[in-house]
Amino acid sequence: MRLRTVLATVTAGLAVATCLGAAAPADSRPRTGSCSPRVSIDSYSDALDKTEFQGTFVGNFSALAVDTDGGIAAVSDRSELFGLDRVSLRPTSVVHLADEKGAQLDSEGLVVERDGSRLISSEIEPSIRRYSREGAILGSLPVPEALRVAPAGRATRNLTFEGLTLGPGGRTLVAAMEGPIAGDGAGIMRLQTWKRYSPKQDFRLDEQYAYRADAGLGISETTATGDGRLLVLERGFTPGIGNTVRLYLADLRHATDVSGVEYVTGQDGVRLVRKTLLADLADCPSLGAPAKQPQPNPLLDNIEAMAVTSRGPGGRIHLLLASDDNQNPAQITRFYRLSVCLPQH
Repeated sequence: MRLRTVLATVTAGLAVATCLGAAAPADSRPRTGSCSPRVSIDSYSDALDKTEFQGTFVGNFSALAVDTDGGIAAVSDRSELFGLDRVSLRPTSVVHLADEKGAQLDSEGLVVERDGSRLISSEIEPSIRRYSREGAILGSLPVPEALRVAPAGRATRNLTFEGLTLGPGGRTLVAAMEGPIAGDGAGIMRLQTWKRYSPKQDFRLDEQYAYRADAGLGISETTATGDGRLLVLERGFTPGIGNTVRLYLADLRHATDVSGVEYVTGQDGVRLVRKTLLADLADCPSLGAPAKQPQPNPLLDNIEAMAVTSRGPGGRIHLLLASDDNQNPAQITRFYRLSVCLPQH
């Protein structure tokens, strides 16, 4: 396969040579590669944009995860599960996914377990199914009734399990709703958790939390930081203006369990998930990236996927992000490599 490669790199060492403390540095002027005092962009790649692999369109990416062999697993919302080379991002495999009746999924979240099985969320019902590497269904997880798509529940189709991540130790699974369920306040998304107490057990429903997204934005992805917190991508789109993509750090430790709260409207007694803005990606250097439609920064597109690829000392992590091009000529399949310095707890 011949790939059209556009790879831009920058030296971002000044921005993240060491992770910052709780306060921003006295000199917080923009630096090369810096999106914010805590986030820098290292590179982007359009190498896979509008390409094919083994007769399958490569794109529509909605989730990423590091595989057990060190490669990258990527799922598309058109029911394709790809293996990608960790460095070049070239596809190495593709498997078609389906539900129990052979119907296509709207796959949005991906977790790779230690045994190589894949937990994949679909926002149609919604559902979380366990698949083998070869795409065989191995089981599924229970979903609370209220989070099911109406009329079975109170959720809106295509606004359900958009983010999926596994906490440290592999015992807590978190799925993030993209939008509110009926009756909840504007911008309030529910984060559902499942828990297991040994690798031999499957996940059982556990606590549920409420997260408020910025006005006009929804949750497009979540990923565990490895220290008990979550990274959350909030995303929105305005025709004629383009995408808004913001990276937040979320802390669930003091949030109220709302699994028994019928309507969450920001009322007294309900503590929402605390979040800290790490960067608005519109503030990142553009790196000379092209855009196929108006954008506040030509680097931006419909970013939906995110995975932690490595961790360094002092709270430093490296992220791989990907956009969903929807097989639309006006959008781009683009990968981004970011470096993030996490604030201390």
